Amino acid sequence: MTKDQHPTQHTHYYWAVSIAGRRCSEHFTDTFASFLWLRAPKLIKFKLAVIVYRALHGAAPQYLSDQLQYVADLPTRRRGCLRSWTTSLLGICPSRCVTVGDQSFATAGPRLWNSLPADVRSASSLTTFRQKLKTHLYRQSYPDIFL
Repeated sequence: MTKDQHPTQHTHYYWAVSIAGRRCSEHFTDTFASFLWLRAPKLIKFKLAVIVYRALHGAAPQYLSDQLQYVADLPTRRRGCLRSWTTSLLGICPSRCVTVGDQSFATAGPRLWNSLPADVRSASSLTTFRQKLKTHLYRQSYPDIFL
């Protein structure tokens, strides 16, 4: 493991060593895949997407819900003129600071939400959403392994 890896990834390696009895020098991709674990960047996306889903469905604090707005509800758009009016896409707030502003919930949440496939975004319950999202992210993390 190197210094530039994400701290969450370090925890994943620790647990893989503990549970699977692997050595730190061994390759861990197969171990993560066998445990159905997401890699650290995908795990962060998973958690952010679940928070966005909860905020859109009224199960998150109001201050988070207030930062999200559907494209169809934006006051600058004329209704019926855009294809995005009929979809569940979110408006992305422009940020002034590229380094910090793009990492804010108001920017990162809608950007991630809009990048998800329509069948994941349109899940009817939180459980279904989590299952579809994890499958989607798992396939991105491990493209060689088919579910």
